[in-house]
Amino acid sequence: MSRVQEAFQNQKAFQNQKAFIPFITCGDPDLETTEKLVYAMEESGASMVELGIPFSDPTAEGPVIQAASSRALAGGTTAEQIFDMVSRIRQRTQIPIAFMTYANVVFSRGTEAFIKKAAALGVDALILPDVPFEEKEEFDSVSRKYGMDLISLIAPTSRERIRMIAKEASGFVYCVSSLGVTGTRSSITTDTGAMIRLVKEIADIPCAVGFGISTPEQAAEIGKTSDGIIVGSAIVKLCEKYGRDCVPYVSEYVRRMREALEE
Repeated sequence: MSRVQEAFQNQKAFQNQKAFIPFITCGDPDLETTEKLVYAMEESGASMVELGIPFSDPTAEGPVIQAASSRALAGGTTAEQIFDMVSRIRQRTQIPIAFMTYANVVFSRGTEAFIKKAAALGVDALILPDVPFEEKEEFDSVSRKYGMDLISLIAPTSRERIRMIAKEASGFVYCVSSLGVTGTRSSITTDTGAMIRLVKEIADIPCAVGFGISTPEQAAEIGKTSDGIIVGSAIVKLCEKYGRDCVPYVSEYVRRMREALEE
């Protein structure tokens, strides 16, 4: 069992709690701030941190995270620097960490070299939103070899594929709440509960819902039927607005979202 699975199933860590998983783009505004954010978000109640490795063509992202990736790349952020940062983070905390990036980022370093290095540093999971279920094997087999989870995504359009995806999922299932790219939304209309029920019919695996969640009210509502929520764009907006001074603002936001999940 990987650390991600342990984190979601460990009763001491998650008894009577839903998981809150914040996303940030590494290097936005800089890696020093990214590292500070990890510690601050954990202190404010994050269950796991999703670290985005910036990519020049992040097809699943909306304008907010696309812009963050552009800023990070313009600032010179590299995968190697992010690996070094994770090494420092692991000296201070064992909070579960997932890398979120795109297939080309992994390919460019070499799939096995990338995953082996990430796993050795203590990264628990890998999320590749541009890799469909039918093409995941080359990443999944290597991830399993080194004890990492390749996180499966399901979307409202997955329908009959949900059971097939759930059968092979590991770590947790990432339930995409809305069609389109990432970004905050005024309302979530997808029946994520129905998606989750289909997963649970096949596998006893946690389901976390992401894409579009930004308010405590949305967190509380989605949390009723899910095992946790993932929030990215709302946090990245705070990083953009406040720059290197964003840490206390993000920390307070995470605290409020954590409290909403526990209501």
